Amino acid sequence: MSSTATSTKNGAKQVNSRGRVIVASLIGTTVEFYDFYVYATAAVLVFPKLFFPGQNETTQLLSSFAVFGVAFVARPLGSIVFGHFGDKFGRKGTLVASLLTMGIATFLIGCLPTALVPGWEFWAPALLVVMRFAQGLALGGEWSGAALLATENAPANKRAIYGTFPQLGAPIGFIIANVLFLVFSYALSPAAFMEWGWRVPFLVSAVMVIIGLYVRLKLIETPAFTKVLESKEVAKLPVGRVFKTSWRPLILGTFIMLATYVLFYLMTTFTLTYGTKPTLAGAQAAAEKAGKPMTDAAAAAFVPGLGFTRNDFLWMLIAGVVFFGIFTLVSGPLAEKYGRRKMLMSVTAGIFIFGLLFVPLFSGGFVGTMALLILGFSLMGLTFGPMGAILPELFPTNVRYTGSAISYNVSSILGAAVAPFIAVWLWEMAKGSPVLVGVYLSVMSVLTLIALFVSKETKDVDFENNVA
Repeated sequence: MSSTATSTKNGAKQVNSRGRVIVASLIGTTVEFYDFYVYATAAVLVFPKLFFPGQNETTQLLSSFAVFGVAFVARPLGSIVFGHFGDKFGRKGTLVASLLTMGIATFLIGCLPTALVPGWEFWAPALLVVMRFAQGLALGGEWSGAALLATENAPANKRAIYGTFPQLGAPIGFIIANVLFLVFSYALSPAAFMEWGWRVPFLVSAVMVIIGLYVRLKLIETPAFTKVLESKEVAKLPVGRVFKTSWRPLILGTFIMLATYVLFYLMTTFTLTYGTKPTLAGAQAAAEKAGKPMTDAAAAAFVPGLGFTRNDFLWMLIAGVVFFGIFTLVSGPLAEKYGRRKMLMSVTAGIFIFGLLFVPLFSGGFVGTMALLILGFSLMGLTFGPMGAILPELFPTNVRYTGSAISYNVSSILGAAVAPFIAVWLWEMAKGSPVLVGVYLSVMSVLTLIALFVSKETKDVDFENNVA
């Protein structure tokens, strides 16, 4: 394999092979996103009833989403903590620490008693919040480090291409997590799945963490950070320096990422909720079958969904996420050819139009819903792929880990943390129609378009020799 990184130790030349760089950046984010999506799926499918049993159906779901959002609050803190160590001591060790943190937290979630266990009514959801916070802390440092690992080792004119490899961890992690959930839901009875089957995907993460650690521990430091060390330009307090010297890129990076976050969490968390909620006719039929017919008041207050079974809709999501992965790879060469800014402006305009198509597509039954998932996830790949290059390129080398991590993760609060909660609220406001949810996505895309419009192209920035 050809080399993409070199450093010197005792006069001997050390190298990261190109394949090792790709695998290390990809496998780490795959593990991280797998862990994250395992929780996201459980937050819709099992956690409402297991950890918030004393509430009604709507408040159970909202409580579960609130805990889901805790991780996004933790992510900016993680970006500061891991960014500090990544810019001060190097990318490699920081990436190992973030991977361990995420893996341990996810494993422990699989071991938690639920609120159905006597004496754990308070402690079960409280500990779930703690573990979810740790997950967010870890992911706050993981993404930026993986993106820097790829882009700081990339050959000339290939940063956007290399930057797509850590981005592939998102669709791959999603597919693995949800396939595991499906396998166990098919193999087990509903009672067994709710009792213990949901735990297995959390526990399996330990195996993936071991694989990720094995690969990452074999890496050497990136050339860009090595130059910072050699020139003695390491920032004493990276977070302070990045706010002093790069406050404008911090703001721009946050809003450049905004539409991407909103789109992704609407496509996964909200669509799963909306797709698997019964139609009014289905709910009435189920109530009749149970011998408890719905009253007129209950029918009027009912917020309908599409009525797909949980497993059927998960397969539909997995099929859509395949397009996410394909177009993530496609986005790299396009961002190199046309530039990051120009390409992302075109894709974001597409996201704006897509938001206005929610009602006609969701109204088209299986075909329309599948078309919405394919189109939405294709746009997701095209917008998410270049982020692995453009966010790091906004910042000088000695504050790049901190700067790109803060932008990425503050955007997660503005976009992803509140997106499921806002979407459910808008869905209820519209009496079961997704029209306002689509408008919400379109409005967020306008904010991203404004940020892209006032930013500059980053394709040709000096990626190794600029310091703050």
